[in-house]
Amino acid sequence: MHTVAVLALDGVIPFDLSAPVDTFGRARLPDGRTPYRVRVCSVREEVSAGAFTVRAPYGLDALAEADTIILPGVAEPPEALPPAVAGTLRAAAAHGTRIASICVGAFLFAATGLLDGARATTHWSAAGRLAERYPEVTVDPDVLYVDNGQFLTSAGAAAALDMCLHMIRRDFGSAVAAHAARMSVMPLEREGGQAQFIVHDLPPAPAGATLEPLLVWLEDHCGRDLTLGEIAARAGMSTRTLNRRFREQTGTTPLRWVHRARVRRAQYLLETTDHPVERIATQTGFGSPTTFREGFRRVTGASPQGYRRAFRTGKR
Repeated sequence: MHTVAVLALDGVIPFDLSAPVDTFGRARLPDGRTPYRVRVCSVREEVSAGAFTVRAPYGLDALAEADTIILPGVAEPPEALPPAVAGTLRAAAAHGTRIASICVGAFLFAATGLLDGARATTHWSAAGRLAERYPEVTVDPDVLYVDNGQFLTSAGAAAALDMCLHMIRRDFGSAVAAHAARMSVMPLEREGGQAQFIVHDLPPAPAGATLEPLLVWLEDHCGRDLTLGEIAARAGMSTRTLNRRFREQTGTTPLRWVHRARVRRAQYLLETTDHPVERIATQTGFGSPTTFREGFRRVTGASPQGYRRAFRTGKR
């Protein structure tokens, strides 16, 4: 039986703690046997989980007996782990134990030094802080999880389920993982990555900026086939000056700004209408469905149809 140890530190995020306990606990082999033994471990018997307290029946010594260690996130990730925790995790890694983090648990993982030189992910809103605090870690904010073999990291909340199902499939095959996915009412694989869940705001311009009227016009007319020359003429300046002003005031180029505006409009139409992809491609100024699909996937990490399945809010 494969032993999974879930490490609950003070301030543990409840969902991060429960997701692996529930997912691995529900897994069943074809003959009905339970393939995983799940243990919740901690430095002390009781730890805070925000609105309630968790009593952990196992201590750090149980980590040495685990085949897999899961690091849930905590509300305020410390810059340094308690020496006993860091030492135990490094010792487990040296013995080949698989270690995985959930959401901002990547901060705990990175604090051990075990992710140095490796690719990792975390919740998209915390990716910048993780990269800044641990520059030796290559942070990818767009994916649901990263599997480096022995070490894995996942993004926020539901991505923990994606990673756990992936590990079950690695351990016992697709049939066992598919059953666990059905029990969790989850697809075994989700299309796209974190990018589809990020609100892609248009690059802002300072209030009162000289480009503000132009930006309003561009957002209203982004469904047209706009050229750089036409935008410059509308602004009453040369294309060179337009590019310079755009970079100064929005941090991007005019055509990239328009592209992002088109994606935002496409997201709204996919969420709220039944319009086919071909019609939305025309409505949003992408021209052909192929160009629309490619441009939409570059920004969101999902296909238009995949995005619609995930975020459809009903007819309006």
